[in-house]
Amino acid sequence: MLKETFFQKKSTLHCRGKIINLSSPLVMGIVNIGPDSFFDGGKYQQTYDIIKRCDALLSEGADILDIGAVSTRPGSILVKPEKELARLLPALETILENFPRAIISVDTYNSTVANKAVEMGAHMINDISGGTIDEKMFETIARLQVPYVLMHILGLPENMQKDPNYEDPVKDIIRYFAERIRKLRDLGVHDIIIDPGFGFGKNLEDNYKLLDQLEYFQMFELPIMVGFSRKSMINKVLSVQPRGGLNGTTVLNTIALQKGANILRVHDALQAKESIKLSERLKSVH
Repeated sequence: MLKETFFQKKSTLHCRGKIINLSSPLVMGIVNIGPDSFFDGGKYQQTYDIIKRCDALLSEGADILDIGAVSTRPGSILVKPEKELARLLPALETILENFPRAIISVDTYNSTVANKAVEMGAHMINDISGGTIDEKMFETIARLQVPYVLMHILGLPENMQKDPNYEDPVKDIIRYFAERIRKLRDLGVHDIIIDPGFGFGKNLEDNYKLLDQLEYFQMFELPIMVGFSRKSMINKVLSVQPRGGLNGTTVLNTIALQKGANILRVHDALQAKESIKLSERLKSVH
């Protein structure tokens, strides 16, 4: 197994004047404001509900709020920027006004949306497509100079789970990251977070092979984000619905932390923070 101390990962992210310290793993809390997300779609569309959701996540210890206005669940169709903006901007304005000290990420694959969100005050962009859906995304991030989550996806949300095929998922995704990180670096992007994209164009075996070998992604010396929260890779194994997937999420988050994950993207911040606290305590005995 690769030793974590062998790598000198980037330890801070610069978020429009705010510095995120990655010396200890962080929690990114999910705020789905769209109507059709796989777990909590439609629950957070009214102003009161959005504020309540953000307050709960921050109170439980979330370090970052990730605001998403469109679903990227398997089978979902791409949404035009205009429609996404109509959903996102009122919610983003509300969140920025009510939580001025919070670090705000916007979950979008549209460069137009990324640009407008950062102009309004968002601090980072989380792109499930890694710039493959909108070819202008990389140059937009380079101009905005905000942290960028570069995720791997095979195909599009509408077809990504229709018989995904890899020669070797770990090697293939490492090659993908190598190519796309080089492009971002050439454009002058400094703050990159990589996300292997669990559940995005991977079958059950692919997902668990990625988790088993997650430490290999430390070769890029970049922060690693993982998102298992209540996904089918848990639910299929445990024979539960997403609402019953919290314990499984906690187990996989803990394994990922032991293999070098730096950011946990979750629906449930409290349990993720507890995983981090216990994992950090274990490291302290060495």
